[in-house]
Amino acid sequence: MTWLNKENGFEEINKLAKTRTPFLFITSFDGEKIFAKPLDGLDNNIFYKLEDWRNYPVKKRTKNFTFSKFPVDFNTYQKALNEVLEEIRSGNTYLLNLTFRTPVESSLSLKEIFTYARAKFKLYFKDEFICFSPERFVEIEGNTIATYPMKGTIDAILPHAKESILADAKEMAEHVMIVDLMRNDLGIIGSNVKVERFRYVEKIKAGKKELLQVSSKITAILSPDWKDNLGTLLSQILPAGSISGTPKKSTVNIIKHVENFDRGFYTGVFGIFDGESLRSGVMIRFIEQENGQFFYKSGGGITIDSDAKSEYEELIDKIYLPLL
Repeated sequence: MTWLNKENGFEEINKLAKTRTPFLFITSFDGEKIFAKPLDGLDNNIFYKLEDWRNYPVKKRTKNFTFSKFPVDFNTYQKALNEVLEEIRSGNTYLLNLTFRTPVESSLSLKEIFTYARAKFKLYFKDEFICFSPERFVEIEGNTIATYPMKGTIDAILPHAKESILADAKEMAEHVMIVDLMRNDLGIIGSNVKVERFRYVEKIKAGKKELLQVSSKITAILSPDWKDNLGTLLSQILPAGSISGTPKKSTVNIIKHVENFDRGFYTGVFGIFDGESLRSGVMIRFIEQENGQFFYKSGGGITIDSDAKSEYEELIDKIYLPLL
């Protein structure tokens, strides 16, 4: 298919929202590829779930499955992390989300993984890629926009896991930087910016593990005519700060240099406008299919205090199937 480019894509979102047409949109990480189509014209091999908005029936898994992962070796990971740390020491970034592409194998098809996965935000796109994400990007109700940056992950089985992650100085610094970035982003398009909840903890299933993840809620008030300019507003706050870093522009340039693959739609955003309100999710927990091979993309935030072993383990922990 032919994707819309950045200019045409956000303009198409403007047009659909202005006419109050319910639609699905998908943006790549760099915004250079955009999909925007009315819900009543979607192909029959595109499925979505955004909390209780979905266009497919719920099914429970009835067969066993296998899942194997083949992550990058630690030395390769450490080399990339050291490059990021050097950029931090040079003052070019303070926080960078470093990610890698991992070959994985499963006895399930891409569509089966999507169907059985438990997640608040899920997308299946034409047997090309899926995501089963725990992270909202923005939601808009009335004239209020809210975003929920997610930064900080720990194995829930560890002793005093919740207390440990909330007391961890590195995790606190990383989360504060992202909250500050997202406050600034919402301030570009709205007014009366507030941090309504700071560093609350949620439990998510990660295959056989349970993880605790730390989020915050930030809100702002949009102009009453936001529906007439939705694409323009989105373009001003993408890519999502939680999966790029800060300062955003220079950090994205470093990501392009340091990472060993093209993110494509991984860490992009997808969402639904229903004619009145908007929901969207960040495309993490992401698998793409290329020539019959599955690739899982994952990573985590790097700061000056990052420990290579811990960050490497987090990258691997995030490669999982949260299946029913």
